[in-house]
Amino acid sequence: MSSTRTSSGKNIDHLGKLFEKLPKRALSRVGVVDVGSNSIRLVVFDGAARSPAYFYNEKVMAGLGAKMAETGRLNPEGAERGFAALSRFAALAKGMDIEPLTCVATAAVREAEDGPEFQKRVERETGLKLHVIDGEEEARLSAQGVLLGWPDAKGLVCDIGGNSMELAEVDGKGNIGRRVTSQLGPFRLQQIKGGRDGIVKHIRKIMKDLAEAMGTDHERIYLVGGSWRAIARLDMERTDYPMTVLHEYRMTPDAVRDTAEWIRANDINDLRGRVGISSSRMELVPLASLVLEQLVDTFKPAELAVSSYGIREGLLYEHMSDSLRKRDPLIEAARFTERQMARMPGFGKRLYQFLEPIFADASADRTRLILAACLLHDTTWRAHPDYRAEACFDNVTRANMAALSHQERIFLGLALLHRYKNSRANSPMERLFGLLSEDEIRDAEILGKAMRFGAMFAIDDPADAATLRFLPEKNQLQLKLTRTGRQLMGEVAQSRFQSLCKTMGVEPVVL
Repeated sequence: MSSTRTSSGKNIDHLGKLFEKLPKRALSRVGVVDVGSNSIRLVVFDGAARSPAYFYNEKVMAGLGAKMAETGRLNPEGAERGFAALSRFAALAKGMDIEPLTCVATAAVREAEDGPEFQKRVERETGLKLHVIDGEEEARLSAQGVLLGWPDAKGLVCDIGGNSMELAEVDGKGNIGRRVTSQLGPFRLQQIKGGRDGIVKHIRKIMKDLAEAMGTDHERIYLVGGSWRAIARLDMERTDYPMTVLHEYRMTPDAVRDTAEWIRANDINDLRGRVGISSSRMELVPLASLVLEQLVDTFKPAELAVSSYGIREGLLYEHMSDSLRKRDPLIEAARFTERQMARMPGFGKRLYQFLEPIFADASADRTRLILAACLLHDTTWRAHPDYRAEACFDNVTRANMAALSHQERIFLGLALLHRYKNSRANSPMERLFGLLSEDEIRDAEILGKAMRFGAMFAIDDPADAATLRFLPEKNQLQLKLTRTGRQLMGEVAQSRFQSLCKTMGVEPVVL
């Protein structure tokens, strides 16, 4: 099958074997470099290993693979820009005491005639060892990046670069199945003759081969790569979507088709100015949109989900032990944030346990949001009191947190807003509330007001002051006070308890 191939040159590394030599550990700081066909990026991860915190992130749009399909060689200008970038990255890593960097190179270096020469020059002059990986390994690492963000991801991972496009299957249990690579990168498509019709015919033929290799029974496709993210950002612009966080943004096949048509109907430079996409990235968007249209037409997914995590995060995932991989990325990130920013780290868990009777019937998905909210409830205390409510909402909705849908981000943010403020009227974030149902908005308000009461009721552990008991059959929320609790149940505490009960629609009972 000509369109789905795996390179097997002498310089191809299989990182599964490479990383067997590295110790599994809870990560403190790890640096990786991704040398792609269009961009070269250094990322240094720090902090919460299971949910990556980006200590440093720098990208250079070198264009190594530009015109490579025509010449068979790396773009000379891109190679010089790439070498300069890698020299800088090596110096940065040394300054940050992150050595050695883990460096991978994909399609451009893998397939170019002078790829080995570039690889040797980089190692000779910068000390960086480029591990040139084959297409299937590239697909595996991209899938691992998705698993870092979605531990239960199920469907196809589709990673598009400048010169190739990879597919990998994930099964919902953390396993990666079939993998395949193709030459459907926009740089490659620039060399196809016959105009748009010729390009579409070429893409359709390769997609048919990919479908035969991977099957078409996948409900969701996870989109990895800068071109996909650019299209998603344009979809947000077209639909006037109220939040511009790309990770976990969802699109339907119809939305993809409408956006592709919208891109064709508008001036590319005008669109670029509206969304702030770089010119080098935007240049590839029209061709990438043709690929995405054929992808949805061929595989017929119910939904497409954008992942900001890819090969670089897949390399981080490679370092992790199995036990670390099994942890919830959201809860890990919330715990890390609490340790770093809360006044009393550890109080969040005690607050959650105190409030648990109110939410005894909550689903597993809702319960993890409740726990995350309790862990984060005091992490914006340094903000000015007039702006704490908005600050915590903004932090959560824009934070680099994984395993969190857009609706869940807003639910969490709204709960934290109400932890600091009774009313959300005239909030500058009001437009985002529309992504939630009325029931979800009410539930978030209840959670927020419960935290607002519990967080100030006791200094160390609310359970030392009282216990809560929710009695739906009597339509009551009972607060049974200890001797300490009677001392703490002052005017403000009483007011906040009554506000919580009013929002719940129950009778407050203090015993």
